[in-house]
Amino acid sequence: MMVSLCYIFLPIVVIIGLLRKCREHSWGRCKDTSDLQDRVFLVTGANSGIGKATVRELVRRRAKVIMACRDMDRARNCIAEIRKKISTGEMIPMELDLACLPSIYKFAQRVLRDFPEIHGLINNAGVYEPLKNRTLTKDGYDVHFAVNYLGHFFLTNLLLDKMKASVPSRIVVVTSKLMESGVIDFSNLNGEKGLTAKGRMNPAYCNSKLANVYFATELAKRLANTGVNVYMVCPGFTYTGLFRDVKRSWFHYIIFSPVALLFLRTAHQGAQTVLHCATDASLANESGLLYRDCKVYTSKKTLEPEVAEKLWKISATLTDLKYAK
Repeated sequence: MMVSLCYIFLPIVVIIGLLRKCREHSWGRCKDTSDLQDRVFLVTGANSGIGKATVRELVRRRAKVIMACRDMDRARNCIAEIRKKISTGEMIPMELDLACLPSIYKFAQRVLRDFPEIHGLINNAGVYEPLKNRTLTKDGYDVHFAVNYLGHFFLTNLLLDKMKASVPSRIVVVTSKLMESGVIDFSNLNGEKGLTAKGRMNPAYCNSKLANVYFATELAKRLANTGVNVYMVCPGFTYTGLFRDVKRSWFHYIIFSPVALLFLRTAHQGAQTVLHCATDASLANESGLLYRDCKVYTSKKTLEPEVAEKLWKISATLTDLKYAK
């Protein structure tokens, strides 16, 4: 009986393994490994997942990395783990809570004071919470809108002059293919009128990722010919702690396992397109494009320039009003 089962399952395992290898090959890999000594990068959400993997590869190439993290203990543990294998580069942990506008402002002022140059800003941090939680920040914003989008909008604008003075420099905005399911409803930006889940997708998350795309598109337009390039990145379906608050039954995990084996990337694999856009010399003359699998990705979503402009103006008002003191 056991021998018969082996004859059945062994070929299945081999086939799945081969399919996995083919999938991994199609995901792309950052091929530029040039020395990044004297280059300064700022990575949000740097102590876990894609952010941690990005930091690891940047310091491997001798870059100086500002690790913007909400939890300093986790940031220090991350540095200790990386240092067990990599001795090059420099990692500077700094506290940043993207759910809190005062924290962002304070963080940005420290960066502007302590670092003469910033060559790369990687807006990576993100949250995903069950829609039923309806979590609001202290500033009164939906946590997805605040952390995934508005916080990064504010941070980027606070650091923009420094990045213009550090050219050539790059801004990488991490989004998601799920943005194709998002909508920008100016009468319900903060979800105050409620949101309806679409299948298993959280519309608040999808909307925030679409807002990131509109932000990056408008930012690239405003930064044209300044030497600061902007890139949008979909890292692919990656195994990180992003969905840790989503509860699933054991049955869901069993059903999901084959999908995970074929489509779920490691954090290192998910970081490849981020690294490609942040460092690859071949992209020096490109800006405002969306990348996936280390190549340009053509989204099914049609972007409207007037929406990008309006979202920018509203976001500027939402952040500026907090500091019109």
